[in-house]
Amino acid sequence: MMVLTKAEEQVMQILWNIEKGFLKDIVEQYPNPRPATTTVATVIRVLVKKQAIGFNTYGKVNEYYPLIKKSDYTKKFMKTLVKNFFNNSQQQFASFFAKESDLSLSELEELKAMIDQQISDKKK
Repeated sequence: MMVLTKAEEQVMQILWNIEKGFLKDIVEQYPNPRPATTTVATVIRVLVKKQAIGFNTYGKVNEYYPLIKKSDYTKKFMKTLVKNFFNNSQQQFASFFAKESDLSLSELEELKAMIDQQISDKKK
């Protein structure tokens, strides 16, 4: 899977949220101060070239939609993060996350319950 720049990820996040939209719809989703429409259009052109987004043409305007699922991109992104920063150790990543993320007791208990469920499911 491709690596996206921060600007490309920002456009993808918007498209994953709105599912499809015209250039003006995408620009309107940015917080103020919004980037120039031409800047967003350039990022969109790159994403089309990378085959991350597709489009339907209506007259002279294009309606854009994501071609890659957010869950697929997130999975690949997290694998790369674990590989590059945690020596490819998911245990090191989980330990770091639990220690450094300032989770509340209830959030830690919820996380533990999810892990316990995964353990139970794998034993079956």
